[in-house]
Amino acid sequence: MAEYQHQHQQTEKGGPSTSQVLAVVTLFPVGGVLLCLAGLTLAGFLIGLALTTPLFVIFSPVLVPAVLTIGLAVVGFLTSGAFGITALSSLSWLINYMRRVSGTMPEQLEHTKRRVQDTAGQIGQKARETGQKAQDVMRP
Repeated sequence: MAEYQHQHQQTEKGGPSTSQVLAVVTLFPVGGVLLCLAGLTLAGFLIGLALTTPLFVIFSPVLVPAVLTIGLAVVGFLTSGAFGITALSSLSWLINYMRRVSGTMPEQLEHTKRRVQDTAGQIGQKARETGQKAQDVMRP
């Protein structure tokens, strides 16, 4: 708390705090070194580009088809892998779904079997009644 008040008093006087001065003193040389490295990298890139541009122009009839072939091969390989992963995940989902459903299937089959038997019994009863009525109508 005392340190905060001390920094706050220095800020009120108009001067930077100690931590701000230390940050600037520490980061200024680091920033300068990084800026120099960025400049050296840019200069090296430009020199390399100047030296290799004629080679790219000379060998472009070979390089362009080679790059296209390699690029298409990589795209085909990645696409095939994506389709394979999709197929495996689909099969995995289907197997898990079938495992979950197989646990409830006997109950559903039993219920359906009872309904079919009841319906068949009702249809048989109706058929007997209709047959009986037809025989009654045929007898004079």
